[in-house]
Amino acid sequence: MNRRHFTALGLASITSLALAACSGGDSGTSSLETVKSAGSIKVGTEGTYKPFTFHAQAGAPLSGYDIDVMNAVAEKLGVKADYQETQWDAIFAGLDAKRFDIIANQVGVNAEREAKYLFSTPYAVSRGVVVAKADSSIKSFDDLKGKKVAQSATSNFGKQAKEKGALITPVEGWAQSVELVKQGRVEATINDKLTVLDYLKSNPNAGIKIVAEDATASKSALLLRKDSADLRDAVNKALAELEKAGTLTELSKKYFGADVSK
Repeated sequence: MNRRHFTALGLASITSLALAACSGGDSGTSSLETVKSAGSIKVGTEGTYKPFTFHAQAGAPLSGYDIDVMNAVAEKLGVKADYQETQWDAIFAGLDAKRFDIIANQVGVNAEREAKYLFSTPYAVSRGVVVAKADSSIKSFDDLKGKKVAQSATSNFGKQAKEKGALITPVEGWAQSVELVKQGRVEATINDKLTVLDYLKSNPNAGIKIVAEDATASKSALLLRKDSADLRDAVNKALAELEKAGTLTELSKKYFGADVSK
């Protein structure tokens, strides 16, 4: 504000507004400053969702496409990425409780989440697929009606399975889902095509296959609280710079052999 002088009433009003802000009002204007002051950005992630966020082996550091993208964003912000690993079904609650500042975990963009949270610019585009045993009679998403399907309750794929009339067996994530399919304890699971292709590449004799593919592509982005508009804007600026420099394309090809960033 350029004015140097204020009336007593004006000062009182400004003081009241400041106190209101400190007592739980919109803190969006300070989210970026808070992160920069701390020197780190707290990131919620599963750590079990290959090839996006995982440990190559026990004791190994986190790696994956989402992790590499988040590390690059953090570097642009001038801070360190501090990862807080948590199960998928608890990850949104962790963000709400301010255990972390942002989620990097292939969070699919949808209207329900947009109403409650802020999304960054998407950095991955893929499609959902149905995975079943190689001899399964399931050939389409519609065939899931009445079938036992393993899904994370809060995922986009879980919602899609419910809409198709599937009987949901709750799981923590992909690793548990695919094991249940292989064991015959459920008949199918829906997940990201990139995840499934990576799994099949490493496990060619798993006895499962993709039996159906969604016609509509889905986009994934980093997720922040509604009070973090300035941090979201800084993250978007970093992502734009990474895209322009070819970094997102390079990271995509590192994990998928193709550019999945757009």
